[in-house]
Amino acid sequence: MSLNTFLKKIWNQIEVLFGGLPSEIKTALQIGITITENIKNFIDSPTVDILTSIIPGTVDDMIKDKLRVSLPIFLTELKLVESSLNLTQPDLIVKAAISVIQTMDKNIKPGILHQLSILVAQLAADGKLSWSDGVLLSQWYYEHKFKATKE
Repeated sequence: MSLNTFLKKIWNQIEVLFGGLPSEIKTALQIGITITENIKNFIDSPTVDILTSIIPGTVDDMIKDKLRVSLPIFLTELKLVESSLNLTQPDLIVKAAISVIQTMDKNIKPGILHQLSILVAQLAADGKLSWSDGVLLSQWYYEHKFKATKE
């Protein structure tokens, strides 16, 4: 069996697993991927609240509030913002982190964005998504659902 065939079988099994997930987990994965894509593609504008522009408007208000608090913490903990900058405003922390992400090496950036999407999905899933499940499911979701709608 070729490696390609083997990997295809794995992706097919993940698709079956994904189909049986509760809708809140599917939504959490979508939120995680969408926010990281919005961060990756962010274009700075002085008239726009950065957190409002990267968090989709369709996200539940309670999750939005959690993300407004947690996203700057995630970005700081991932060492995307130097703690020596003494930034305290969430929008400035997010803006500084996005600037770092946008200048990252093309081989490192996907890994950082993947980690961030999992953290966001875990937050949106309210503790119902483990890290290991988030790794596999977010990658599958990105490859088979998110990119498919963009192409």
